Amino acid sequence: MRLATFIGGVHPYEGKELSKDKPVKVVLPKGELVYPMSQHIGAPAKPVVAVGDRVLAGEIIGEAQGFVSANIVASVSGTVKAIEKRLVVSGNKEVVIVVENDNNYETIPTFGQKRDYTKLSKEEIRSIVKEAGIVGMGGAGFPTHVKITPKDDSKIEYIIVNGAECEPYLTSDYRMMMEEPEKIVKGLKVELALFENAEGIIAIEDNKPEAIKKLQDLVSTEDRMQVKILKTKYPQGAERQLIYASTGRKINSSMLPSDAGCIVSNVDTVISIYMAVCESTPLIRRIVTVTGDAIKNPCNMNVKTGTNYRELVEEAGGFVTKPEKIVSGGPMMGIALFSLDIPVTKTSSALLCITKDEVAKQEPTACIRCGRCVQACPSKLVPQKLLEQAENFNDEGFVKMNGMECYECGCCTFVCPAKRRLTQAFKQTRRSILDNRKK
Repeated sequence: MRLATFIGGVHPYEGKELSKDKPVKVVLPKGELVYPMSQHIGAPAKPVVAVGDRVLAGEIIGEAQGFVSANIVASVSGTVKAIEKRLVVSGNKEVVIVVENDNNYETIPTFGQKRDYTKLSKEEIRSIVKEAGIVGMGGAGFPTHVKITPKDDSKIEYIIVNGAECEPYLTSDYRMMMEEPEKIVKGLKVELALFENAEGIIAIEDNKPEAIKKLQDLVSTEDRMQVKILKTKYPQGAERQLIYASTGRKINSSMLPSDAGCIVSNVDTVISIYMAVCESTPLIRRIVTVTGDAIKNPCNMNVKTGTNYRELVEEAGGFVTKPEKIVSGGPMMGIALFSLDIPVTKTSSALLCITKDEVAKQEPTACIRCGRCVQACPSKLVPQKLLEQAENFNDEGFVKMNGMECYECGCCTFVCPAKRRLTQAFKQTRRSILDNRKK
């Protein structure tokens, strides 16, 4: 059987064997909880509590500002200790709310109440998703209530659940597909209730046969759902590649998935929709893979948002040896950290700790014009030519060569025999262009 896929891409070492068979374990925080007001694309949330206030789990402590924004919800009960600027995963200092955990985990009165989504209107479902503070949990952090509110509901033909999890080492989505597949199907049903003309597709790479089987069995009696098996290849889970592999439709950087009649949601996002709509539980937890050869016991954890990364390492048995590199996320698109005193946010998917930083030891040399980066690029760009524009600070030339179509997947850097810092240069140039456009 020919599997669905896209042109380009790479096959990095997967590393998933370290944690894929480790069931998710609930880990409660030991210290204070830190909630950044920017855990999503769009305007930061605004604190609606004051120092000294007592808050409950499930209570909104940061209110969305504007249409593209998301609420921040307390994951524990306790006292607001501070509202100040602290270091976050991006390396910047941003406004955070610090809550001293009272370890009682007292919740708001409505927390956990069962609801029948079939008796709710579309507006009520979207309002619940917004109140719950749900965002895209595949890494982008786009507010979900915005995503499920397109201009015209009738033009949405596909709701795609992203179960590819193509980033090396990450297994949190896989564990959810293995342990809570019913919630994925139920969450997809909630989304399909918003779009009468849509079909549900659960897209999974073929390196996850057990998960494929579980979900195929669950949707076998569902008229509007199917499981789509994709070829294992990075970056199969990228939105553009996933849409193309699942439906044959194409989008570019100037389009939204809804422009192609599609809505894409990560596995954990779909579960979060179900939890919010059907069980009155806002987004206050994150499934995180803690892995790498520097970790004593690689595992998957269910942790409260706001938990310190250092506590996750301790729960995983600590370090076998001091890691040379620590990454929030995976090796291809994650963010390297210089401190573990960083809070878990809605978009935290993994903590990768590796003993040797091979990339840092490799000195770039001159381009040998081998063309491997062109073959690997899923956006069909010419990376070596884009690098010339970036290194010469030629923003106009970068744009003319379709540089804004790059979404920094890292494929070009991965295959480059000259070890050129392609992705890093593109990231800096794109940020500069976007900042100038905002001005």
